[in-house]
Amino acid sequence: MKVRYIAPVMILFAGFVMTSSLSFAKKEYTAKEKKSCTTCHTAANSKELNDVGKFYKEKKTLEGAPTAKK
Repeated sequence: MKVRYIAPVMILFAGFVMTSSLSFAKKEYTAKEKKSCTTCHTAANSKELNDVGKFYKEKKTLEGAPTAKK
């Protein structure tokens, strides 16, 4: 009886793995700065940095960073 549940569970798991996104921001940065991912990235699931992110990558601080554009 348990065998018939294996295929649906495996399909569900594979679907979850394939659709989940990777996080490119480092958790220590978000903890240190207490800002969301989109402060430095163009979108939450994007590796692309905006002007604030480029500034942070170079200076390792948000002090003096350009204002984030909405």
